[in-house]
Amino acid sequence: MTRIGVYPGTFDPVTLGHMDIIRRGAKLVDRLVIGVTTNPSKSPMFDLDERMAMVRREVEGIGGEIHVVSFDSLLMDFAEREGAKVIVRGLRAVADFEYEYQMAGMNQQINPRVETVFLMADVALQPIASRLVKEIALFGGEIGKFVTPAVREDVVGRVKAMKAG
Repeated sequence: MTRIGVYPGTFDPVTLGHMDIIRRGAKLVDRLVIGVTTNPSKSPMFDLDERMAMVRREVEGIGGEIHVVSFDSLLMDFAEREGAKVIVRGLRAVADFEYEYQMAGMNQQINPRVETVFLMADVALQPIASRLVKEIALFGGEIGKFVTPAVREDVVGRVKAMKAG
């Protein structure tokens, strides 16, 4: 029986913290499905297709069976569609835990057949958040410590385009 896990997020942009959770999550399951979604409460820097392409590029060569797909539904419906029995979530700080704990409880009420597994982010990567990466970039700060070189170029290019347009 294939163990399938889902790692959901907006990945706008994908950070070194996300990559850490992807690498580690891929070791826990036979197939890791990275679910790229939209979040109505966030205004993305990159559209869905751009984020999907970015994540696909970044996961090349990690090893294991990793699939990148989009979804626009309840997470538990998406997990069921993918045949997942595990949701992989990364935790950075206590504030993350409170939110994730509540979400895991709600998700369990929706679909008790799917478990949520929390992975602590690497200590060096704990402060990284996509929102902060975008904010730093918008104000001209260096983001190379938080994202891969390719993602850095994507973000810097988008900031230049936004300021020019």
